[in-house]
Amino acid sequence: MHDGRYHMTKKSCLIGTDIGTSGTKTIVMDTGGRLLSSASAEYGVLTSRALWAEQWPDVWLQAVKKTIHDAVRESGVEPGAIAGICISGLYGGSGVPCDAALNPVRPCIIWMDRRAEAQSRWVADHVGLERLYDVTRNGADPYYGFTKILWIKDNEPENWSRIRVFLPPNAFVIQRLTSKIAIDFSSAGNIGGVFDLEHRCWSKSMLEAMGLPASLMPEPIIPSSGIVGGLTREAARELGLRAGTPVCPGGVDCVVATLGLGVLRPGQHVAIIGTSMTWGLVHHEPLRSKNLICMPYVKDPEELLFTFGGAATAGALPKWFRDTFAELERSDEARSGVSAYQALEKRAVEIAPGSDGLIVLPYFMGERSPIWDVHARGTVLGLSLHHGKAHLFRAFLEAVAYSLRHTMENVETGAHLGESLVLAGGVTRSKLWKQIFADVTGYPIICPDRDVEANLGDVLLAGMGTGLLDSSAAERWVSFEERIMPVPSRKAIYDRYYEHYKAVYQRLKPTMREMSEMVSGLNSPGQGRS
Repeated sequence: MHDGRYHMTKKSCLIGTDIGTSGTKTIVMDTGGRLLSSASAEYGVLTSRALWAEQWPDVWLQAVKKTIHDAVRESGVEPGAIAGICISGLYGGSGVPCDAALNPVRPCIIWMDRRAEAQSRWVADHVGLERLYDVTRNGADPYYGFTKILWIKDNEPENWSRIRVFLPPNAFVIQRLTSKIAIDFSSAGNIGGVFDLEHRCWSKSMLEAMGLPASLMPEPIIPSSGIVGGLTREAARELGLRAGTPVCPGGVDCVVATLGLGVLRPGQHVAIIGTSMTWGLVHHEPLRSKNLICMPYVKDPEELLFTFGGAATAGALPKWFRDTFAELERSDEARSGVSAYQALEKRAVEIAPGSDGLIVLPYFMGERSPIWDVHARGTVLGLSLHHGKAHLFRAFLEAVAYSLRHTMENVETGAHLGESLVLAGGVTRSKLWKQIFADVTGYPIICPDRDVEANLGDVLLAGMGTGLLDSSAAERWVSFEERIMPVPSRKAIYDRYYEHYKAVYQRLKPTMREMSEMVSGLNSPGQGRS
């Protein structure tokens, strides 16, 4: 065509948008799984104090509008060929606190924020962890959105008096695009202590116990592939699409990404290694796993559950090591084109499993599951004059694999893990790191042969919501590299190191807390509940 656009006569394309912590990405795909275009936009996180992390939601909204507009324009697809949109998002912690006009009262306190320690202790003491777990299948920790909501209530009374509803990032953006409010099951469940997991609804008893009005929780709760509403005329004009185009709510991005990896059945489990790490298992009945997080899955959310654990730092560790200790390798990268990571890995592959007696605890930002310890700190144990940069780099890679195994082993009862572990994220670019994961966990590793992100899961959910696709497309669209098998002799060595890895943390835990409290005066968010 002379204008370069595809003049399709039927709606055969879908949009998947994922709102991430550091950026938003949108893709346009056809219903055959062909990627037509993509667009992205970056932004930052507000960190006014140590361990605080907030974002204004208008940053997300503008990024969503820009990336959808740019991706549609680049695709060459007629607006009328777009059948639907699905928008997933980062775990928004508290969610966006909105006033009666649905304008933000303050920034959203996002997943990585750790300020709500006093509120977590209050819930443990006054509500009770057993009671909380029986209703929600989750615990009390600054990670969870409900503790962050309590922090706002305790510390910002003027803001609290104006708040009428908390909306997760994707729900806030979708409201702006459709004028409709809804929350998906995964986002509701991930808020934690106010969601009744068995009945898939807000828990009146938990809300009352915590002094939270039920009206603060958004309704209705719908499947990730449900349709919230159609684009308003104004939103459609800004996006370059047709008014009324259906919009689906997706869900928490790590869970949507899991669907994009073709995970459809109970027993399948996935580790996604980015800046942080998540490992999750799809299953039917609730598991007795008090150190992990549980929510409805994005596929068949009223039947399937997703139990997962998350490490605060994973890919962030080799990046920190490179930026801090690999100045020479970074300088050589500019001249030779060989990345600093490749240069470090080339030497680390020659080091024996266990890095000649080094153990790294990867708790550089505290830790989430399975230890739930805001005071935990990064540690290197076993250094001698024999050790060099390659030993340390390998030990950092091994630490993340130990962390993954620790999370996997906290599925206490009733779980059946599939024979292979799906591994995704930036880790798949490292042959050495993939082999370490296999040797440490003892599971064969399979990796997608292309980058699979939440956007692909979004496209699948948009297709399911509009009736153009069924869930089997997830398996058709994803192919995997040759599986990486664990080597028994190396597994035996790592088994011994892994036991020391767990023991070292337990022995250092009191010291870590004392050292953390020494500097707590640098971060004084308010006393909160007593």
